[in-house]
Amino acid sequence: MQVILIQDVNNLGGANELVTVKNGYGRNYLIPQKFAIEASPSNIKMMEERKKQQAKKEAKLLAEINSVITVLKDGTIKIGAKTGTSGKIFGSVTSVQIARAIKEQKGYEIDRRRISIVDEVKELGTYKAIIDFGNGNETEVEFEVVAE
Repeated sequence: MQVILIQDVNNLGGANELVTVKNGYGRNYLIPQKFAIEASPSNIKMMEERKKQQAKKEAKLLAEINSVITVLKDGTIKIGAKTGTSGKIFGSVTSVQIARAIKEQKGYEIDRRRISIVDEVKELGTYKAIIDFGNGNETEVEFEVVAE
């Protein structure tokens, strides 16, 4: 029996995938649990259309991510920090401060959990952070810590 999976099923396949299963497994488990639908010609056409729509969405999202990456790499981001007389800052620069600076200076709101700082920031200077957009899309951003 051929079925079209509606959602990911362990050890079987991913969503919008056409798979062959035993009749009992398909009729008694996958279809009643709303994991799959029967692979009729009309359902197969609907599945192909969903795949096309998903591909268009992913292409649009990828283009948007690439435009954000070019804007972020365009220049360094300045982050103000309170410092002592020796140039060491009080505390440390966090991903929250970087996300806030990106929103204020570049106009993009990025979740702080997607930002990881390469080195520990304890002094004034230029540092690097990595922003992960998901699906293997990540970029390295330079930020400069300046005295307030």
